[in-house]
Amino acid sequence: MEHKTNVMRELDKLKIDYSHYCYAGTDAISGIEVASVLNQNPDKVFKTLVTISKSKKHYVFMIPVAKELDLKKAAKAVGEKSVEMLKSKELLPVTGYIHGGCSPIGMKKFFTTTIDKSAEKFDTIIFSAGKIGYQVELSLDNLKKIIKFELSDITE
Repeated sequence: MEHKTNVMRELDKLKIDYSHYCYAGTDAISGIEVASVLNQNPDKVFKTLVTISKSKKHYVFMIPVAKELDLKKAAKAVGEKSVEMLKSKELLPVTGYIHGGCSPIGMKKFFTTTIDKSAEKFDTIIFSAGKIGYQVELSLDNLKKIIKFELSDITE
């Protein structure tokens, strides 16, 4: 039997079209390694990052795995003076996900989400299915059916 993550179950429940990949059992750890194992363009494979602002609000940013989040651009995109990365140990209590398995879909609660505008170059993007070793691929239009997000230039 195929392993379904909560993200896949959410997508199934809403009848949203997606593809999925499993790289469990490989040595892939970094996003670039995951893209390589899946034979995918690293610009199309996105990582999900969670930040916290001075006002103690959490924000989610999705960027290509080979890029770095520009914290100034990210803060500007969400109308904050500054944001910083959430500490790894705070990720699980805040989102319900662990480092390396964080998905914008299915977090404990919804946080303002911004996706790097480079995603528009692709018909679909690939990102974590909410568990280390699993990825989902869907179009931005289909992603819009399950979460709200803005597109912005947020990478260095």
